[in-house]
Amino acid sequence: MPSPNKSTDNKGKPPRNLLLYYSGMAAQFLVVIGLMVFAGLKLDNYLGVSFPVFVWLLPLMIIAGLIFKAVRDTSK
Repeated sequence: MPSPNKSTDNKGKPPRNLLLYYSGMAAQFLVVIGLMVFAGLKLDNYLGVSFPVFVWLLPLMIIAGLIFKAVRDTSK
C-alpha cells in the first residue's frame, strides 16, 4: 500500500504536511515583516528622523533574508 505522503497521491496535489510547511513559512514571513515595520516606526520616532528611513530599511533587509531562506529551504 502506498504512503499517503507521496506527492503522486491525491491527483497530483502536494502532500498535506508540505502544505502545512509552506503555510507556516508564509505566516512566519508576515509576522517578521510586521515586527520589523513596528520596530522601524519606533526607531524612527526615537531618533527623530524626518523621513521614515528605518520603516523602509528594516523590512527590506528582512524580506531579502527571507527570500534567501525560502530559496534555500525549497531547493532540496
